[in-house]
Amino acid sequence: MDYPGNLFVVAAPSGAGKSSLVKALMEVDSHVQPSVSHTTRAPRGQEKHGREYFFVSDAEFDAMVQSSAFVEWAHVHNHRYGTSKKAIEERMNHGADVVLEIDYQGALQIKQVFSNAVTIFILPPSWEELRQRLERRGEDSATVIEVRLQNAAIEMAQASQFDFVIINEVFDRAVFDMKSIVHAQRLKYLAQRRARADTFNALHI
Repeated sequence: MDYPGNLFVVAAPSGAGKSSLVKALMEVDSHVQPSVSHTTRAPRGQEKHGREYFFVSDAEFDAMVQSSAFVEWAHVHNHRYGTSKKAIEERMNHGADVVLEIDYQGALQIKQVFSNAVTIFILPPSWEELRQRLERRGEDSATVIEVRLQNAAIEMAQASQFDFVIINEVFDRAVFDMKSIVHAQRLKYLAQRRARADTFNALHI
């Protein structure tokens, strides 16, 4: 099904700066709205229910899986994350461009359901920088950081399956790259045809 809005799916290993980039994109482009996923993990730092994630119990998550409420869900770092198909469809039907932060497994599943989705993978400039970012965050133990680095090797190997890749070395430049991808997608023929159907019909094309 075609929607007036676009769907941007952003994946990255922990510490690559995915959340910061998406936040900066939404600050400079009010037409981009977030898709809020469900997760069984506990909130971190200043995270709030319904803003960064919907924090639910294992039982609640199981019920949503059984009712086919998720367009995708996966185990990530010993917790489960899921994306509500209904929430995405409602926003795109109203013409909004939806940006979804997700792991690479979920991103590839989303692409199978929403064929027009634009997938973006964020890479760190080096292993050393990735480790330093995880340590500077101050939210995880040394053991957890090692697990995240091991997972990062697996995750980054999937970058070739994405439409676009951004190397987050200089933050402002990476934000500009994100903006460029969003703007270019909006100008594609099929995207314009969906968003401006009245104009195309009036021009008989």
